[in-house]
Amino acid sequence: MTAPLTPHDQPPPFPPYPGGGPVGGKGDGPSVAVELRRAALVAVAVTVCGVILALLWVWLSPRIPLVSDGKAVYLKDTEGEEAIGSDGMFVLISLVLGALTAVGVFLRYRRGGVALVLALAVGGVLAAVVGWRLGIVLGPTRDLRKHAMDVGANVVFDGPLKLRAKSALIAWPAAAMLVHSCLTWAFGPRDPELPPYIPPAQWGAPPPPAPQPPNPNPNSNPNPAPEG
Repeated sequence: MTAPLTPHDQPPPFPPYPGGGPVGGKGDGPSVAVELRRAALVAVAVTVCGVILALLWVWLSPRIPLVSDGKAVYLKDTEGEEAIGSDGMFVLISLVLGALTAVGVFLRYRRGGVALVLALAVGGVLAAVVGWRLGIVLGPTRDLRKHAMDVGANVVFDGPLKLRAKSALIAWPAAAMLVHSCLTWAFGPRDPELPPYIPPAQWGAPPPPAPQPPNPNPNSNPNPAPEG
């Protein structure tokens, strides 16, 4: 007679799924601390790239021509589109830099993740703000009265940079998130395919009934009649 099975020796009620690992095991992905550290590094690196945005905006943005009559400052061309062109150039540079930063982050880590996408978004917004404020500082002076007095009357000079459409600040993070998501979908790591499910044998048809023991006396009546 065998000893009864203890609770630790009991077989599992259901067989393991073919190809599936243990529940609660450690995955192959990085830990939460590593993900947060990477996200912080990405956000800081992207924010620093806002200096490039400022330099390119100052260099490529169309200038707004102003002129003074000695008393007030006026637009030289009242129908000019330089102001709109300045906003458009800011958006264009932001889109290009946002796409480049997304490509760089994907090539560095070769994976997606919510932390990296949020880091690109936060870093993109901060980079746009840095590029906007630093570009205004590096561009033509904002003291129009002093500038007009320095150049003299009836002399054309450049007006300061202005970002009139504040919605342009979201161009960088939008481009970064979109490009990174597309790259992750197209070239990112794939989840392994599970093998086809095979139902276990004990879940199939019920087992056949156990055979009856043989009768030692074949001539005897197995069901004798009761005595009267």
